[in-house]
Amino acid sequence: MSAESSPRSKEWWLSVWEIESKVWPLTQGQGVTVGLIDTGVEATIPQLKGVVLPGTDFEGAVQGRGDGRKDVDREFDGHGTSMAVLIAGQGPGDSMVGVAPKAKILPIQVTSEVQNDEAIRFAVDHGAKVINLSLGAPHDCITSMQDAVNYAISKDVVVVAGAGNSPNDGDQTPADCKGVLAVGGLDYQKRIADFSSPGKNIMVAAPAVMVGVTQKDGSFRERASGTSQASALTSGVIALLRARFPQMSGRQIVQRILNTTKDVGPKGWDNKTGNGAVIPYAALTANVFPGAANPVYGRYDQQLQAQKGGSPQAVNESKGKGVATKSTHREFGLLVVAAVVLGLVTFIALFMLRQMKTRGVDAGQK
Repeated sequence: MSAESSPRSKEWWLSVWEIESKVWPLTQGQGVTVGLIDTGVEATIPQLKGVVLPGTDFEGAVQGRGDGRKDVDREFDGHGTSMAVLIAGQGPGDSMVGVAPKAKILPIQVTSEVQNDEAIRFAVDHGAKVINLSLGAPHDCITSMQDAVNYAISKDVVVVAGAGNSPNDGDQTPADCKGVLAVGGLDYQKRIADFSSPGKNIMVAAPAVMVGVTQKDGSFRERASGTSQASALTSGVIALLRARFPQMSGRQIVQRILNTTKDVGPKGWDNKTGNGAVIPYAALTANVFPGAANPVYGRYDQQLQAQKGGSPQAVNESKGKGVATKSTHREFGLLVVAAVVLGLVTFIALFMLRQMKTRGVDAGQK
């Protein structure tokens, strides 16, 4: 990074992740577009200069207006802008630097949950290689959302979502959708954030406590926490990986993330931190076995298989084919054995006949 783009002192997650000392010499996210489905992004602030691409505004799309480069959030003074800076902030002066400062942001402004599936498809169709969803609702994944995630994965796009900030609500969507990399929250010491929502689909955890944010007026707010931040930072890490390994599929990228985590919380997988804390440098440098576990895509594959052959008839037909195949193999094996036996018997018979003829010739000579 240039001198004007160094992390501000309060960005503790960059130090913990060894971003400046170890990660940035390897990759800074160049050439990767992150689809940000949120409240829009205030593209004019210095921290995002040259970073934000024209996107869309689903609220104003009917009227043909809005490209997502305006943040309409009032509750948090710029939620989408905050996420964009965490991912790809430029850090002039003492302002924030993102995890992947050479990545680009594709802003997709949504104002209701029903627009999220359309937003995912838009991001895919407009070049995103990572999609960040720092949002959620307390219910299981709905069919239209799962279909949109399926579409993203079919186009080799990684989808990341925050676990949610309601510890008593359980599974949230889109974090609960199969194939989504769902992210729980941690504090500075890798302890579980007490507000992080549990869920059967939580696979990793990332910084979420006192992760300061840049508001849409460009000011810094230190006391900000949430799995929104954990999701955005993880999306930034995915961008780093996709830049360093452009030939790797999204499936392989997620596999690297999952198999280089540091176990935190209860031993092994748990429903708040998943496999453990994201460790970017390890994900970028470790030798990950090609057959290593990948439960994110494992659940996705199971879901697809159920859709293709989920009916009792389809399952029975599948089993029937399996039995027929085994039977055919068994019958073929028996034929081979019979042929060998027959050949052996024929050989013995011919040998004995030849011996008898030889003995007869020998007796006549005597």
